[in-house]
Amino acid sequence: MIFAPTVILAGLAVSAAAVPLEERQTTCSAYTLINTRGTGEPQGESSGFRTIDSNVRSQVSGGSVYNTVYAADYSQNSAAGTTDIVNKVASLVRANPNVCVILEGYSQGAAATVNAMSRLTGTSYTAVKGVLLFGDPEHKAGLACNVDQNGGTTTLNVNGISAYGSAGIPSNWVAKTLDVCNYGDGVCDTTHGSGINQQHLAYPQSTTIQNLGTKYIVGRLRGTS
Repeated sequence: MIFAPTVILAGLAVSAAAVPLEERQTTCSAYTLINTRGTGEPQGESSGFRTIDSNVRSQVSGGSVYNTVYAADYSQNSAAGTTDIVNKVASLVRANPNVCVILEGYSQGAAATVNAMSRLTGTSYTAVKGVLLFGDPEHKAGLACNVDQNGGTTTLNVNGISAYGSAGIPSNWVAKTLDVCNYGDGVCDTTHGSGINQQHLAYPQSTTIQNLGTKYIVGRLRGTS
């Protein structure tokens, strides 16, 4: 739910046989970053992930970016975006069963991404190696995937503006999701902020957040995080 620039926005070791195939895969020779933008951003790559995607592709070869097609308008109806994400993952898997996918969503785009999770099952679920969310309106308190802008816990137990009206991140997706909520962001942290504010618009410009996102995705693609 962001505005266009005019209003800018280990535990114990286990045997390999005991680990699911998708968790044993350590490298991705081909991958796609599915990028879902926020409200008011023009069709294309979200400002929240442009730097991250460039950094990731420079560190891990074989990558491409797909920009989710949907209106991202002020109606906040992101159903078309959710459907496009689901369809794109399915088409990627049909074309290459070994493809790796990373889902990215900023604000309304984060909601569209979260709502796609329950529909990504079987080989589509396996293909998705990680999910990175910024300013998620469906952010739910207490999930292990919740981190603040520093990778810390100050927004672990806060809720987003749409948390009570959504199912949120399914339990089987938590381990492969990083739901980043900047402290005081009124879209994902209604305890310390209200609405679309400075903190909600800070993700693209924050070096700390951009580095956090880059490190997370690179780690998921290499099987190190």
